[in-house]
Amino acid sequence: MKIPRHVILLPLAATLVMLGSCSKKTPSLNLLVWEGYADPSYVHAFEEQYHCKVTASYMGSSDELVAKLRGGSAGNYDVISPSSDVATMIATTGLAEALDLTKIPAYQQLSPQLTSLPLVRSQGKVYGVPFMWGPDPMIYDTTAFAAPPDSWNVLWDPKYHGKISVWDDLSTVYMAAQVLGFDKPDPSQLYNLTDEQLDAVKKKLLELKPNVRKMWSTGGELTNLFQNHEVVAAMGWPLMTNQLRKINYPVGETIPKENTTGWIDHLMITAGSENKDLAYEFLEYMIEAQTQKKVTDVTGYTPANPQAAKLMTPEEVRNLHLDDVDNYQKHIYFWQNVARRAKYNEIWNEVKAAQ
Repeated sequence: MKIPRHVILLPLAATLVMLGSCSKKTPSLNLLVWEGYADPSYVHAFEEQYHCKVTASYMGSSDELVAKLRGGSAGNYDVISPSSDVATMIATTGLAEALDLTKIPAYQQLSPQLTSLPLVRSQGKVYGVPFMWGPDPMIYDTTAFAAPPDSWNVLWDPKYHGKISVWDDLSTVYMAAQVLGFDKPDPSQLYNLTDEQLDAVKKKLLELKPNVRKMWSTGGELTNLFQNHEVVAAMGWPLMTNQLRKINYPVGETIPKENTTGWIDHLMITAGSENKDLAYEFLEYMIEAQTQKKVTDVTGYTPANPQAAKLMTPEEVRNLHLDDVDNYQKHIYFWQNVARRAKYNEIWNEVKAAQ
């Protein structure tokens, strides 16, 4: 019996429709960023606008980011947010894509103080866009201190035995070096410490260990340590201060008299990204004033786009020191490339391993 032609064509057509729908996979953008940089409060709108899915992995330190990129995982991520201590190395070693700034119109709105720095420039090309910046302040429980602590030395006070936390990061090495005065007269010495100075830093940090309840590695971990009343003071990020304020925890934040280190986070597109067009759209979206304001609401960090201040209340502008940026930055020694990073990590690992 001859089968009518339409009986054959209908299933074939249906099959083609099914195959077509399967091939229309939702575009995905994979991030490896600091906590707070992929919050649904602003990422969801990007997903809606570009009909895509944004998936974020979070890093606990700059060294973790570098290890993942060098360990063959670079192709797993499209956008990364390196800080100023490793941004230069990433820009100069082929791990990031040189940017076509004509695809990022909002770049022109960013603070010239930040875009003029050489951090993400190599051979006349730009490899990253400044995104957020801020300090590594002291965070403290206001019920444990009659007045804001005025020196990092308070972390060594025996009365806070087992009640202090420090970041599992080289920033703690820098902080101890500041306490020892190694940043005088040149703050950049923090990132170029001699063997003798590193030995002194190690000795100082070993003296701190009895006071350390736990070394935190993620922002949420430190927030929980305060919330559970396990610690009363720590070096942290404005993100944790913000998180604790939102739950009405009695938290204070200060930059001690020795000053502190800080960071400028950049957004970069990895060289191995297979979604570079979408990644460009993401960079543009993230540095626009409206998004910058939303990121600041979540993190408490200072936006790289000064136009975000127009969307803030006078109190928000004051809290972020946007009304006095130059003076505020005098108290922050922004992270720089550490030429002997392996030696710094060796010292830090010896401190952590010591009983």
